[in-house]
Amino acid sequence: METALRPCSLVPARLPTTPFEKPILHLPFNSIPTSIFRPIRQCTARSRVFTAVSSTVSTEPINPVEPEIESHGEEEKFNWLLQWYPVMPVCDLDKRIPHAKKVIGLDVVVWWDRNENAWKVFDDMCPHRLAPLSEGRIDQWGRLQCVYHGWCFNGSGDCKFIPQAPPDGPPFNTFKKACVSIYPTTEQNDIVWFWPNTDPRYEDIITKKQPPYIPELDDPSYTKVMGNRDIPCGYEILIENLMDPAHVPYAHYGILRADREGGKPMEIELEKLDHSGFIGKQEGDTSKFIAPCVFYVPDQFSMDRTNGSASPAETKKRGTTKDASGFYLCSS
Repeated sequence: METALRPCSLVPARLPTTPFEKPILHLPFNSIPTSIFRPIRQCTARSRVFTAVSSTVSTEPINPVEPEIESHGEEEKFNWLLQWYPVMPVCDLDKRIPHAKKVIGLDVVVWWDRNENAWKVFDDMCPHRLAPLSEGRIDQWGRLQCVYHGWCFNGSGDCKFIPQAPPDGPPFNTFKKACVSIYPTTEQNDIVWFWPNTDPRYEDIITKKQPPYIPELDDPSYTKVMGNRDIPCGYEILIENLMDPAHVPYAHYGILRADREGGKPMEIELEKLDHSGFIGKQEGDTSKFIAPCVFYVPDQFSMDRTNGSASPAETKKRGTTKDASGFYLCSS
């Protein structure tokens, strides 16, 4: 599942699993905070059939998390709900249609708002009868229209049109309960990111905290290739796999300097380790993990195009090695 492309590659991987139950690996992450959503939002297996659901169920969040972005107490804690998460690379998104995604257990819909010229991430649930908005369409006015009863929403989540409401009747579309929950969204490094909290106090969170920035992805001297893949395994398994160099000689024979006789004891040194991630060195290569989902090796490594048939000296003589950097963004 790992990919290294010349000279810079990115493989965002979104995995359809349930929310995290415990900290990954042995990093000093503390327990996950209590969810800010009612049980209807915590449901990870929601029917896609338009079954009638009581409209009396509130879609408003309760017990919002504290507004502090970082904890500065005696023991710093990692808050999973106060982080930016990658949703999709822009190259894999179609501006003409809404897209359904599940990130950290949240069902969201990603769509292009041509009126604001920006990507939007909404709760994938119409406030009317809870139908998935990702099954709808972008109408001729650039609004997100629900597939069930045709309610239309603008990029701010406001309901702008209810087809069944009489024009001379009460303005039901202006009611707060007719609005869709909207998540703070930004585009960086040609990737759509979202902040998994709909509390209005985080509307301008981008001015206080930004997603992890990878300068190589905006460097014109690099050739950039992006891809997205859903892998049927847990987030913690994928992250551990990316951090595990011992499997490379066998699982990646023929690439990444892989040699089936290359298994050996490895010395790995941690230069930094805290609640925000780590920086490590192994045989001259530096790797970095930025919690919760970014792992990359910014140093150069060789890619053997001979499928392991040539010795290192022959490979260098033939000029078949390429310099590359691998970037991986993983979310569940």
